[in-house]
Amino acid sequence: MASIQQTILEKKEALAAAIDAPMADLARQCAQVWPDADALDHILQHGIGGVPNCHLLYAWDVNGIEISSLVTGTTLDKSWRGKDLSRRPYLKNHLPFKGIMLSSVYLSEPTKQLCVTALQAVSHKQTLMGFIAADFAVNDIVHDSLLTIPETRWQQFRGDPAVRGTVFMQQRATSLLDEHIDEVNDLIENLMCEHGVFHSKIHYSSGRCSIWLLDDPYNYRILSVEEIINPDICLAYPLHPYPKDAKTTPSQIRDVLEEFKALRFADETIYLRSSSLNIMNGMLGLTFSCDGSHYMPIQEFLDKDLSFWLGSLTKQ
Repeated sequence: MASIQQTILEKKEALAAAIDAPMADLARQCAQVWPDADALDHILQHGIGGVPNCHLLYAWDVNGIEISSLVTGTTLDKSWRGKDLSRRPYLKNHLPFKGIMLSSVYLSEPTKQLCVTALQAVSHKQTLMGFIAADFAVNDIVHDSLLTIPETRWQQFRGDPAVRGTVFMQQRATSLLDEHIDEVNDLIENLMCEHGVFHSKIHYSSGRCSIWLLDDPYNYRILSVEEIINPDICLAYPLHPYPKDAKTTPSQIRDVLEEFKALRFADETIYLRSSSLNIMNGMLGLTFSCDGSHYMPIQEFLDKDLSFWLGSLTKQ
């Protein structure tokens, strides 16, 4: 399962592989006429069509001064000749003395679009003369990309230090939701098993629940305690078969909700403030009174007992 950084790296590697040969060929041609601006423009405009998805080409010397025009497939902007590019974002990295280097994503000054720049070193007789820069719009690079499946692993995040520093000066106040927590859990279980709710979040202290439905995933609904404990709420949402591709079983929903309840009442100082459950990716979230947050796979959560949480949270 690829991480976000792995996915980004794969995209850049694919771009570098696609442009390696045509950029190297352009560098060899440009080296023969360097630094003749008109000759460079001719080579770049003739060669831009051979660099996949490239929308801008230009050449600059080792001091960061552009010596060619700004070249597109149909136009030459000679006003860019002589401009100092040394402050460009991609020059914050080490420049390549041979081959290609790809920049991070940045906002292009000429096009006002997010782009990536590929730098190709131009050398003659082992002497570095400058670089060919090729700009690629992010939209062109990722237009046919597929989303990667996010990682499902335990992640812990510390919250506000001010909250952590005063955690032992506070005490849990019983909320309206606390008084009806069994009814709340019953209704949430029913909505998730029978009515197409795939993600729910319970805010214990403020007494509200947020739910997302498979039939309307782009809109979430906020329910008050009075609404969520009303048995008639099931009439508001049509029946929906339990999704076959859910990573959470119906029986696990009840087990998770019971563990949420236990964490809410286990201690008067270290207690659960909010929790979330997503049956599709099999992940849940926990936020405690110390403002620490945890995200973890459901089965990993069910394998732990209260001593794990109260011990680690007291240390936190």
